Amino acid sequence: MSITAERKQELIKEFAVKKDDTGSPEVQVAILSERITNLTEHLKTHKKDFHSRRGLLMMVGQRRRLLDYVKSKQVTRYEDLVKRLGLRR
Repeated sequence: MSITAERKQELIKEFAVKKDDTGSPEVQVAILSERITNLTEHLKTHKKDFHSRRGLLMMVGQRRRLLDYVKSKQVTRYEDLVKRLGLRR
C-alpha cells in the first residue's frame, strides 16, 4: 500500500521547486497523490477495510488543503500542478 523509497525520491526530483526541496506543497501533493492511488487500488479488492478507508479520506482532505493553499498563493502554480498530476479539479 505504501510507496517505496525509490518512488518517493523520483517524485521529489520530479516535483521539486528548487534543489534539495522535499517539503514544498508540490512535492507533498505529489506524494499524497501516489499514496492515494495505491490505497484506492487496495480498497478495490478489500472492500470492508474501513480503517484504511478512513486513512484514505484523511489523505484526500490533506491533499485538498494543500492544493487550496497553493491556489491561494499562486494560481499558475496550482493549475500547473493539477495538470501535471492529472487531477480532475
